[in-house]
Amino acid sequence: MDSLQHFPVVGLLGPRQVGKTTLARMVREKSERSSLYLDLELPSDANKLRDPELYLRSVAGQLVIIDEVQRMPDLFPVLRALVDQDRSAGRFLLLGSASPDLIRNASESLAGRIIYHELSPLTVAETGTEHLSRLWLRGGFPLSFLAKSDAASVRWREAFIRTYLEMDIPRLGVRIPSPQLHRFWTMLAHMNAQLWNASHIAGSLGISPPTAKRYLDILQETFLVRQLLPFSTNIKKRLVKSPKIYLRDTGLCHTLLGVGTAEHLAGMPLLGASWESFCVEQIARQLPAGQPLWFYRTAAGAEVDLVLPDINNKLVAVEVKYSSAPKIGRSFWNAFADLSCKRGFVVYPGADTYPLAENVQALPAALIGELVRSLSVTQ
Repeated sequence: MDSLQHFPVVGLLGPRQVGKTTLARMVREKSERSSLYLDLELPSDANKLRDPELYLRSVAGQLVIIDEVQRMPDLFPVLRALVDQDRSAGRFLLLGSASPDLIRNASESLAGRIIYHELSPLTVAETGTEHLSRLWLRGGFPLSFLAKSDAASVRWREAFIRTYLEMDIPRLGVRIPSPQLHRFWTMLAHMNAQLWNASHIAGSLGISPPTAKRYLDILQETFLVRQLLPFSTNIKKRLVKSPKIYLRDTGLCHTLLGVGTAEHLAGMPLLGASWESFCVEQIARQLPAGQPLWFYRTAAGAEVDLVLPDINNKLVAVEVKYSSAPKIGRSFWNAFADLSCKRGFVVYPGADTYPLAENVQALPAALIGELVRSLSVTQ
């Protein structure tokens, strides 16, 4: 990893079972310096860090890879002190299944000393466009996507959900009964690609709106939910202010909804929402790190699923449609005009790229990579 050549600490974050450990092993193999690997889920490795300062000083000069670092949040102040004494690049590679904000003291302790990278589940650019339907159904976790059958994939995802609720969340110090969080997660699956409504969810679960928001934030900070913020602008419109909620992995979403086969998915009432969630996440994962994306909606009904800036800081409108012959509605055109967009795309499940109107193209979901690349091309 190039970051190890420039930063003393590199954080590789993402949900469990996404391939962080495999990538770390590849880094070890390619590293020109000696290295060691510690997995904090192993009592023997965790025991080595009972006195972290003593142990880490004894292995100075090596690349130290620490997996499941969220299990030992008190380690971060020690790492900060050691790095401040020696800011050599490539000292520590930290692997974690939670965001820095959820790991106590992580962001504060290592601010200015660490660069974070997120490793997400597979994208269509990695699986190949010929496997797009399977990726949509099963999601991008490698062991789910590569399972020998749809039934085996469902069993893997059910086990993932159970482990996350019963083991991962408690280990982060989050005290929420697993059945309660499971019901909340399932409700989000039914509200996928919709505006966040804390009062509605809280009333259904018998909890307060602030508690519902806390549950949502936990799922976001463990990389399972995306809160897409509304585009804010100075135009004189009444804008929707609530975020849109997307379950980031459609495979997990389908499991929570009880969907296990392509035939079942095709007849699902939430088919369009699932497709929108899939396409939005595929676009988000292929964008350069830090590139913003929003949605746009006004009280008057102008709406577009995604708003992205291009290299010239001009806004590009993206609509997602599950239709073989997508059409552009008035809500899209109103949003297009409100935002003074120069270009637009309608992502759909077909095979051909063609103009729908001046400066608006129908784009197959298999070619989402071309949409992302077009943002960096001067128009």
